[in-house]
Amino acid sequence: MKTGGTAILLRTLVRNRVRLGIGTVLVCLHQVAETLVPISIGVIVDRAVATGDVFALAVWLCALALLFLVLTAAWRFGARFIVVAMQNEAHQLRMEVAHRILDPRGVRTDLRAGELLSVSTSDADRAAWIADITPRAAAALTAAIGSAVALLLIDVPLGLAVLIGTPVILGLLQLAAPLITRRATDQQAAVARASAMATDLVSGLRPLRGIGADVSASRRYRTASREALGATLHTAKSSAVFAGVSMTVSALLAVGVAGVAGWFALEGRITIGELITVVGLSQFFIEPLGVLAGLPGFLALARASADRLALVLDAEPLLPAGSGRTLDGSELSLTGVSYRSLSALDLRVTPGELLGVVAYRPQDAEALAALLSGQVPPDRYDGELTVGGVRLSDADLAQARRALLVEPHNGDLFSGTVASNVTAGRPGATASDVQAALSASAAVDVVEIHPEGLEHEVADRGSSLSGGQRQRVALARALVAQSPVMVLHDPTTAVDAVTEHTIAGGIADLRHRGSADRQTTILITSSPALLSVTDRVVVLDDGTVVGEGTHSQLATENANYRQAVLR
Repeated sequence: MKTGGTAILLRTLVRNRVRLGIGTVLVCLHQVAETLVPISIGVIVDRAVATGDVFALAVWLCALALLFLVLTAAWRFGARFIVVAMQNEAHQLRMEVAHRILDPRGVRTDLRAGELLSVSTSDADRAAWIADITPRAAAALTAAIGSAVALLLIDVPLGLAVLIGTPVILGLLQLAAPLITRRATDQQAAVARASAMATDLVSGLRPLRGIGADVSASRRYRTASREALGATLHTAKSSAVFAGVSMTVSALLAVGVAGVAGWFALEGRITIGELITVVGLSQFFIEPLGVLAGLPGFLALARASADRLALVLDAEPLLPAGSGRTLDGSELSLTGVSYRSLSALDLRVTPGELLGVVAYRPQDAEALAALLSGQVPPDRYDGELTVGGVRLSDADLAQARRALLVEPHNGDLFSGTVASNVTAGRPGATASDVQAALSASAAVDVVEIHPEGLEHEVADRGSSLSGGQRQRVALARALVAQSPVMVLHDPTTAVDAVTEHTIAGGIADLRHRGSADRQTTILITSSPALLSVTDRVVVLDDGTVVGEGTHSQLATENANYRQAVLR
């Protein structure tokens, strides 16, 4: 369901209506009490001080003390309700964005990881401002109306000046709101781009240093950061000018009303007490009028952030819902598939086969792994991809994920223990299954070298482990899942030759030689150790199949194969 920025703000008000309703009533009561303070002081001057009535003075001072008690309590509890509503809404929006981003079907958006992080944090907080803006507007209007009514009762021209001047000022200031909204939107986008670039830079710092590209990447980030700073300063300047103009105009109106009241007092049209009331109301009136004048700017910022939230919340799912068809079997077939660098690719993997795929061009291997991962929507490729005779896009999503597992060569680990990472795809795995997967992936030493064993703590993204250890633990996780069809893309790029041979034999033994089920495994690799244990090898070039056979046959008969594989 489409929401849009405005709908998000309205929904915020609706689902927090109880807290906001109570909070708004209390802060409006606070403003009414604030308005009554200068009125009470004027009454005390006219009815007690001017007449010398001590009893009246005592009564009115007690009333004034009670008034201060009411306004303090109303503000304290009203603000509490509003702040709780605002913070709860910010949390709710963050959860909605996170839920949308983590949807198993994916989200169709061009926003990068850092931009999504910005949307789920700063934009969620800003959009929740509407829970504070609305009660503030109601309270400020209450104060303005109360002041105008009091001034009307004292003198009609004074009251009319406030009643007419306030909407005129607000109307003129509202003309600047669209400009602030546009600049706020541009600022948030620039900050999000800088955040995304910083995220990419930090996560890829080691490879960048390895190829000597860290200086260039840092230069690009500095440029993006300067753009974000410029956009932020531009927005801050606009908001500051807006706030300055609004406060100045509000102050001029208040000073004008007080000046006219002084003139009326000299002419005898109003009493000294009424003059004190008018001056007090004029000083008090500056604040609510300033709030009303500044709210369009804050509303513009909240609307800009809500619009960015809508980019995620309104985004269509990346993958179709599927028809819920059951995947039965481990046969995998690609018929006339064209995707990225792949061109009309035909490939059939029989149940229980251990297939090797050698791609002369890395982009072909990347495209095949991405396509088999099930993360590519059917409208982005031509041809047909089936598992067990069922189109992957028609299958039940959860079952498709269980039936076909693709483990990339740079798979991430999560913060937790080695055990929690290895069993992440199959929490109910037995100890023997875990041990078998650790042995097949040559990850036993990762467990044995630490006193805690499987309970050894792993830092986020596996940063506490070496590259080879991370890769082997990720491979063990894939093997524990026991998926009917498993695709491994360069699973041994970070290990030595001896370990690579161990892993090759372990994969073949665990999934094919020692398995009663007919599991299918596809190894997208150029490793001779891995290819030597396969039943068949398919060679890709220019996005299509250019050769196939056993590893030994191809190594003997195909010079290009030997050059790509043997080393």
